[in-house]
Amino acid sequence: MLKPVQGMFITALVLLVSCASNPSVESPASTSPAATAPSPSPEASAPQAAVASAPAAEPEAEIDTTVVPGERVGPITRDTTRDDLVTLFGEDNLKDETVSIGEGESEVATIVYPDSERSLTVIWTDDTRSKLAAVINLGSAWKTPEGIGVGTSFTELQEKLGEFQLYGFDWDYAGTIVLEGSDLADYEGLLVLRVEPAENAAETAPSNYEAVMGDQLFPSTDPNFEPLGIKVGEMAVSLDPEQ
Repeated sequence: MLKPVQGMFITALVLLVSCASNPSVESPASTSPAATAPSPSPEASAPQAAVASAPAAEPEAEIDTTVVPGERVGPITRDTTRDDLVTLFGEDNLKDETVSIGEGESEVATIVYPDSERSLTVIWTDDTRSKLAAVINLGSAWKTPEGIGVGTSFTELQEKLGEFQLYGFDWDYAGTIVLEGSDLADYEGLLVLRVEPAENAAETAPSNYEAVMGDQLFPSTDPNFEPLGIKVGEMAVSLDPEQ
């Protein structure tokens, strides 16, 4: 029953874990020529600046940060290309990477607004960066219409999802929420949420922590979750309902 639920979820989760734990390799295309080229003469500086400038980006403060699984992440849709990202966010706010997903495999990616609350990583289907596969590693500024995002507390999740199930901690897919059967079942296969306990939970509440560890499902009503300071730690989105 739960195996089909894992499909897109597990793939995205592998990417999430890999992006967080593996050093990235920046592609040559993301290296700015201005960093290595000699300084232009005063006469030449104005024309060169005009050539190098990227399309005007929407001011960061005005960007819609609503995440609608299966439809959009702010202004990003399934049809968005890397050129579109330049138009939307500006070249200076993008960083191209090749993300390792283990077993010698990797995916082409572009990070938007690195190291900020609005950060997200677009995974592409190939090197052309013209077809979007998924959006992962969303920063805390990105929220679903229900207000769910990185940093959402376990109590809030229970209020918005109703009763649900989640996988135990301390293994590859630790804290993965199963949306099937919850009040947000329509997001099944389109939204990946992983929760994590507070950093010191294993020390402050060891018996509770050990009771909800491992590769098995637990109900969200399990009282052992209460003292662990749980919140959403990772979110990933598919924008293709047919995927």
